Amino acid sequence: MANTPWQVSGQYFETCSRDFLCPCITANLAARPTQGSCTVAIALHVEQGNYGGTDLAGHDVVVVAYTPEEMGKGNWTVGLIIDEGASNEQQQALTAIASGQAGGPMAALGPLIGTFAGVEVRPIQFQQSGLKRSIAVPGLLDQVADGAIGANQGDPMYLENVPHPVNTRIALAKAERSHIHAFGIDWDADSGMTNGHFAPFSWQGN
Repeated sequence: MANTPWQVSGQYFETCSRDFLCPCITANLAARPTQGSCTVAIALHVEQGNYGGTDLAGHDVVVVAYTPEEMGKGNWTVGLIIDEGASNEQQQALTAIASGQAGGPMAALGPLIGTFAGVEVRPIQFQQSGLKRSIAVPGLLDQVADGAIGANQGDPMYLENVPHPVNTRIALAKAERSHIHAFGIDWDADSGMTNGHFAPFSWQGN
């Protein structure tokens, strides 16, 4: 799979269980999460893309992860939620990309994963409006992130030059809500004070 040429681009956002602002990125994954552990769901909405000639535009994938201590210590539990509206071929391609099997940015996280908890194929609803991002997967995931408004009222604040697999420039956001119940991972938060990020992404592999 790592030898199949592919490229995808689109929109990403995540929410996690850490208090805003997450310390992990600025500490290069060495900081202890504010809750002791971390639960995160990374949503990827593909606007354009192909995998060995298979069109991936318009489909979604979510990476759900739990880290028991500092992220850099590894032993992550990771599972994937794949858009059931995709064909079997598209689902396999999205799984290869999001799991890192096809190379690309997610492959760098491989050494940190202790348990791959599998793949769920479900309907996924991704929405974007202004500085708000949301994704819903019935029974598994419901999360919303609102951008942290910067000096220019129409734009969020950003972190630049960050060691993040999705983009080196990511917007700051707060999680309006995060409900994750998938792969044995459970997290519920409605405080509006936990962490989030969003950014465009553009990946490729060959």
